[in-house]
Amino acid sequence: MLIRILAFLLETIFFVLIAAALLRAWMNWVRVNMSAQPGSFVMALTDWLVKPLRRVLPRSLAQSRVDWASVIAAAVLALAYGLLWSLLFGVLAGVAYWSVQAGPVALLTLLTFALKMLIRVALQTLIILVLGFAILSWVQPGSPVYALLGRLTEPVLAPLRRVIPPIGGVDISAIVLIVLLQIALMVLV
Repeated sequence: MLIRILAFLLETIFFVLIAAALLRAWMNWVRVNMSAQPGSFVMALTDWLVKPLRRVLPRSLAQSRVDWASVIAAAVLALAYGLLWSLLFGVLAGVAYWSVQAGPVALLTLLTFALKMLIRVALQTLIILVLGFAILSWVQPGSPVYALLGRLTEPVLAPLRRVIPPIGGVDISAIVLIVLLQIALMVLV
């Protein structure tokens, strides 16, 4: 029971941090004002890791449209989560994590685990954004949060809107995207 609680807390903390780093990169990509809420919250949550990375990145990467420091921060957090998880639960289970024979295999497993975590967090964060956008489109379409979610979800919803026409005046592209993202999560796990 204690191990399950520990696993939940560890995953929750790292999920929030990885999601914040990915959201920071996405918000920069779509040119969202980062000084307003929730941009300032996302920046405050990730500055401790993104700012040092930005200083060591080559100038060409630091000045591109993609916020590579935030993307790398998310990857570093996913690797740290995988390493911490395997060390913590390997020790609790009485299993030695790093051994000479399993070194390359263990490293490959860790990298795969981190990549799957990154993809899972990105997909789940996108589901939350699209779901929030869909709900607000019915409940409160004039709110500033609706406008923000619209800017964040438009790049992924626009291609679907070109293919899927509204049914009875109702845009179902958000529902279709959520279903596709859920299928992607099923394939990932």
